[in-house]
Amino acid sequence: MTALLVGTGGAAAADTARDSESAFRSADKPDATEAAQLEHLDRGLVAAATDEGVFLSWRLLGSEVTGHTGQGMVGADFHVYRDGERIATVADSTNYLDQDGAPDSDYWVAAVIDGHEVDVSARIAPWSDTYYDIPLQKPADGVTPAGEEYTYSANDMSVGDVDGDGQYEYVVKWDPSNSKDVSQVGYTGNVYIDTYELDGSLRHRIDLGVNVRAGAHYTQFLVYDFDGDGRSELMFKTAPGTKVISYDEDGNVASEECITMPKKDLKAGYSHDDDYRMSADDFYEFTVDRFMGWHEHPEVVAGNWPGTLEEAFGIEPRYDYPLSRDDAEALADYLMDEYAPSRSGRNDLRNFEGFILTGPEYLTVFDGATGEELETIDYKPARGDDGLLWGDYAMSRIEPGNRVDRFLSGVAYLDGQQPSAVFARGYYTRTTIVAYDWDGKHLKEQWYVDSGHAPMSNPFNDGPHGVDGTDPEFGTITTQGFHSLSAADVDDDGKQEIVYGAATIDDDGSLLYSSFDLMPEGSADPGSMARLGHGDAMHVTDIDPNRPGTEIFTVHEGGAWAPLGYAMRDAATGEVLFGEFIPSDVGRGMVGDILPGEPGFEAWGSHGAGLHTADGDRLGDQIPGTNQSIRWAADMTTQIVHGATTDTYETPTVRDWERGTLLTAEGTTTNNWSKGNPSLVADVFGDWREEMLLPLVDSSAIRVYLSTEVTDRKLYTLMHDPQYRAEVARQQTTYNQPSYTSFYLGSDIDWADVPLPDYWTPGGIGALSERLDAYVDNGDVAGPASRYLANRLGQAQRHLDLGDDDLTARALGRFLDGLQDPRGTGTVSEAARVSLGYHAETLISMLS
Repeated sequence: MTALLVGTGGAAAADTARDSESAFRSADKPDATEAAQLEHLDRGLVAAATDEGVFLSWRLLGSEVTGHTGQGMVGADFHVYRDGERIATVADSTNYLDQDGAPDSDYWVAAVIDGHEVDVSARIAPWSDTYYDIPLQKPADGVTPAGEEYTYSANDMSVGDVDGDGQYEYVVKWDPSNSKDVSQVGYTGNVYIDTYELDGSLRHRIDLGVNVRAGAHYTQFLVYDFDGDGRSELMFKTAPGTKVISYDEDGNVASEECITMPKKDLKAGYSHDDDYRMSADDFYEFTVDRFMGWHEHPEVVAGNWPGTLEEAFGIEPRYDYPLSRDDAEALADYLMDEYAPSRSGRNDLRNFEGFILTGPEYLTVFDGATGEELETIDYKPARGDDGLLWGDYAMSRIEPGNRVDRFLSGVAYLDGQQPSAVFARGYYTRTTIVAYDWDGKHLKEQWYVDSGHAPMSNPFNDGPHGVDGTDPEFGTITTQGFHSLSAADVDDDGKQEIVYGAATIDDDGSLLYSSFDLMPEGSADPGSMARLGHGDAMHVTDIDPNRPGTEIFTVHEGGAWAPLGYAMRDAATGEVLFGEFIPSDVGRGMVGDILPGEPGFEAWGSHGAGLHTADGDRLGDQIPGTNQSIRWAADMTTQIVHGATTDTYETPTVRDWERGTLLTAEGTTTNNWSKGNPSLVADVFGDWREEMLLPLVDSSAIRVYLSTEVTDRKLYTLMHDPQYRAEVARQQTTYNQPSYTSFYLGSDIDWADVPLPDYWTPGGIGALSERLDAYVDNGDVAGPASRYLANRLGQAQRHLDLGDDDLTARALGRFLDGLQDPRGTGTVSEAARVSLGYHAETLISMLS
């Protein structure tokens, strides 16, 4: 099966480091080498009490990996300590079951290189169970302008190291109980975004205010270190009334401060006291005003739309234009009482309320540690109108504020080195995507993609889905977007592209391709070429390790109007590898290694799509769940999270396709109704397997579940794979999709194909300084040596901050010299010399 692809195009010594291009990036160094900026992470050691003993799990860092064997990655070995006594050496994994452990035991692990302990983790006590609860502070209940009461529940989450200590903080979005889909009428409560430490300490809360509606499509929040200072920022859409709430050490509100509105908006009379939520009366007045100005609408003036509303509604001419207010009211009454109900019984414009269709829209960057606003700019693109141009009035379902308010976001390494923020608006009748870099002070637009609106002959009666937009380059990407996006290096050039459903944008913002295919017999238009079109689920990774490159598996909802109900495509070209026409909406789909006897991932979909091998053989009609996957098992197979909550509550479970239920998460719940996804599934600590983060039923805490199956597979933390780390940042977006690595990760993994991590960590020098301080405190580094070494690290950090990588490497080289030959009467113990030297050489290696 061949698709028509539219737009196809486009431990090193210090002197070694000085002779190389630097892996470190700054705003002043745009030509740095190819290494990606990732987080400096600590060991991530956790311990959990089980029926068989105490299970321990920790990270193998990407910087510790030197190669592979037939059984796993080669890197540091680990000494395991309990109560001060070494109880084991682990070489083939990063987990251990201590059958003699006790709940009051004290554990730590040490990384071992060439027989020397070079890194010692923090000491920890075991959890009392296989999960840990992060306490939350639920927002107070509220009442809408219509008098409806609502409550709050913890919803989607993300993670980031906001303070540079090598540990993740947890960012939680609070959704009100009246949260709405963009197609649903009604008021919603405010959305809140909280940042918590692992112990439940609330750093700050951001109240998005009344002018940002609550719902899965509205608030996409990014948590990432965009400027390379070693600390994560927060970035998302805001509006007048958005404010930051800070807390003191006792948990009391210390301050509340609104974001900075642009001067032009203040001059225009906008304020933080504005409330743009529309009542039914407001919408009626809005409609009357529009009709009174119908003759001046640019599309009417250009002759693209009917010159009269009577012609648009298909009725006899009645009025003179410009319309008087009385005549405009008569036509508004006709629209709401006769025309709209005749198109669909679900159209009830008289009760249209709660939407935000006017007023400023912003994009704001916040300091992740303090919540301080760093910059606010206009959101791009602006809505333009309430959806008239976007086709929200054109089809049988008249839904103002629907297609115009579909938002997505993600993180992408567009240059292969620095993370960029990606924000998008629309994917049906107009698709827009904008990429920004953040340098610590200002957002800089990298590129902007805009399909242009799909042309309509009549905005009140037309079919704008599947129609090219007006832009000559990007017009074909309309109706190709999904409720999510992915960043992946699909063409193997070291830079990530934006996979936008059935279309892909190249790293430079040009169109790589937009996938079309032949409409088959039984479809609405046999023999024609048509877009693969919109769908609800998309998965981008190495699905079939037996063929080169990356694949994309998608399901599509076009039914008879789409060539395929599901499709496996070559990610580099968009070519369809296999698929099937299904004349109904294939609403869900998933990939994963659920059958270890079959090569590669299996792929499956709902509504008759069935279960398939990676290369397209049909295995049967029965399929696993499709809500969310998780890497939970010791053998690298894929498990599925169940627990969608609609009108009834269902306890979340983790199920294996062959072994059955592996975990029942009593007392917790999933999010987003039928989507049934956890707040987050990600490798947040421990070994390479993913943790599952779920709200308790009463949202008093987030419960973090840990897989305690002992595994002999040794792999670095998934967070040190750039695609996976970006996918985790994207996971909270709209219809939460799993996070995937850039390489094949299944039970039949070929370890030779697992890339050695190539990255740098901007927090590394700070972490080395803290390590030095610890040795000074315990006496392992003493006398003048302590001051000399601290000064060298201070110099290295200053040079790094200024973007001078050569001088950074030189300062680290002098630090190494000082370890070998302490100044004056200074002393450096052998343990300190080995450990500090190893970490300094690791940083220099990153520079080279």
